[in-house]
Amino acid sequence: AARGTLPDIFARAIGFGIKSVTIVGTRDLTEKEILDTAGIGPTKSLLFLDVARLRERLQTLPLVRQVSVSTLYPPRLFIDVQERKPIALWTKDGQVKVIAGDGMPIDKLDNPRFLSLALAVGDGANAHIGEYLALLDAAGDLRSRIAAGIFVAKRRWTWKMKNGVEVALPQK
Repeated sequence: AARGTLPDIFARAIGFGIKSVTIVGTRDLTEKEILDTAGIGPTKSLLFLDVARLRERLQTLPLVRQVSVSTLYPPRLFIDVQERKPIALWTKDGQVKVIAGDGMPIDKLDNPRFLSLALAVGDGANAHIGEYLALLDAAGDLRSRIAAGIFVAKRRWTWKMKNGVEVALPQK
């Protein structure tokens, strides 16, 4: 099993080993994360590679919005990834996560480069992140004074200012 399955060993012997893997479209995902998730390694062959299953596995990565996988000859694998873009931080139940524009949690906050993203707090805040970012844009000069947006009663926002003052915004 260290050299792969018998069909893969045979396919590699007749020239269908994976000679190269080209990955495009990544910003935050590493090549190692993609290859490990896809299960691609030196023991695999292109002949017995299940491209649909590989695509499904890659689609489980939270950062992946969409992915396409193609096999090319001579034996090459082409992976085109469209990542979700980190747009804000969301905290709920003591957990801080990085979220994309569609509200999908894509990573936990363990990278300092995300600290400058807007912070949204509360149940359902991630699903309404577009509204919150629009409010921040409309805030103009006040934006630099806003520490966080708190989603209240799943219907409106309250700004928590850096000086501790809370500004309860109307529902509309």
